[in-house]
Amino acid sequence: MKCKGIAVVAFMLVTASNLAFAKDVKIPEGTSVSLQVLEKLTSATATEGQRFDLVLDDDIRVDGEVVVPRGAKAVGTVITARKKGFMGKAGELNIQINYVLFRDQRIPLRASQGREGQSKVGTTVALTVLFGPIGLLKRGHDIEVNPGVVLPAVIDQTTTVSL
Repeated sequence: MKCKGIAVVAFMLVTASNLAFAKDVKIPEGTSVSLQVLEKLTSATATEGQRFDLVLDDDIRVDGEVVVPRGAKAVGTVITARKKGFMGKAGELNIQINYVLFRDQRIPLRASQGREGQSKVGTTVALTVLFGPIGLLKRGHDIEVNPGVVLPAVIDQTTTVSL
């Protein structure tokens, strides 16, 4: 019985000492972060609402101290995705970066990227004039975001994290 009491007291001391060293740090709104895309996104296959993974490309620092280390997971969402079309219509891909995850805490981010593929409408008109309806088969380009691409973002609201 005496051993159980000693174990409980030791556990409480270790827990209390860990809490004594815990420190809360505020990451200010607007702090710049950079994120690396982990998977290929393309307007040809992406769907609206699709989630995708990123990682923090560089440490988040506050007053020179690392608050969130490089490699922390982040999550984004596809807002709109349209495949390239006939008559030279370009593809479109709009994404939003939602948050970075640190110790089961979501740190909200603000960033969005939108790109449109190269349109071939002018080419299509010229081909239609020259070759008739066959020119309408000309297609635009899809958008691709390849793994390794680094995207900028900022902290959306001041967030407190425990170190």
